Amino acid sequence: MGYDKGLAQQLRDRVAGLGQITEKRMFGGLCFMRRGHMLCGVNGGRLMLRVGKDRHAQALELPGSGSMDFTGSPLGSFIYLDPASAKPADIDAALELAVAFNASLPPKR
Repeated sequence: MGYDKGLAQQLRDRVAGLGQITEKRMFGGLCFMRRGHMLCGVNGGRLMLRVGKDRHAQALELPGSGSMDFTGSPLGSFIYLDPASAKPADIDAALELAVAFNASLPPKR
């Protein structure tokens, strides 16, 4: 599966100011890594966000969100977000949850 390059650019623009961002092909799409950990990405036409288990339920309350089930069963730390169903503020809120989780992890070298 590929990924929507326009959506990837929108996400790239959103995370550009965070610093320590690298890009890596993962999950059949494009992931944005921060401090060595996956922060978010694009898979097909959906956003992927690593929000952590503690923020998962909160993230699922956002319009257009759903559990990431890449492996056939839900991954408790990740969500998919359909950008067609979510407002820009919802995308920003999901990204804030992902940034908070990412900040709680020790940096990888």
